Amino acid sequence: MFGRQPDGTEQAAEMELVRLAFPRRTYTQSHVDYVAEVLAYVAGRSDRIRGVRIVEEPPALRHFTAKFAPLGS
Repeated sequence: MFGRQPDGTEQAAEMELVRLAFPRRTYTQSHVDYVAEVLAYVAGRSDRIRGVRIVEEPPALRHFTAKFAPLGS
């Protein structure tokens, strides 16, 4: 979200963070357990997961509706 500089260049963030939020009254403990299992699975494959680059973005709040392509393609 904050990588784009006012002059249009990109600056990598010091840390890559992901926020995981969900309404607590909507989901059951089994939903939360499933998400935890998936996160553990993804973490176990982290050496094989490639990054993405933004190929299309809106002028504001680009992280919500940007379009991405795999790195290296």
